[in-house]
Amino acid sequence: MKNITFIRHAKSSWEYDVRDQDRPLSNRGFTDAELVSKQFESVSFQPDAVFSSPANRALTTCKIFLKNLEIPNNLLTISSDLYDFGGESVVRFIKSIDEKHQNVIIFGHNHAFTSLVNRFGDNYIDNLPTCGLVWIAFDIPTWNAIDKGKTKLIITPKELK
Repeated sequence: MKNITFIRHAKSSWEYDVRDQDRPLSNRGFTDAELVSKQFESVSFQPDAVFSSPANRALTTCKIFLKNLEIPNNLLTISSDLYDFGGESVVRFIKSIDEKHQNVIIFGHNHAFTSLVNRFGDNYIDNLPTCGLVWIAFDIPTWNAIDKGKTKLIITPKELK
């Protein structure tokens, strides 16, 4: 059994003249990341690996979750393969995850994440909002065999306000 929790980065700020990869979180983004991570804390999901896009907004969201869920920083790997908006690079990344990992969290971007949670989960989502979280369980022996799984949990900031 393999489990992935997909977390789209929290709301970013457009008020700075920086390249896309450097955009920071907005105030709402920080608030939403706090809300969703604290809600997710009540779920018994213990990751043995955490992966994040190197984009500032994704990595900052990730670090808020690590802190609030008391996940050790040494479980974090940053991969440029997750700075993907279509999803195929993320799929290749997932298929290459070390088999010793059973439960992983991945921080990344849309449209990739909406596409992937619909491709792999059994609960259709029109749009995974910023800081949206989807946990999908897979009855597969290896990451390379990833296919349709069961959507176990969806958390969005809007439902927590």
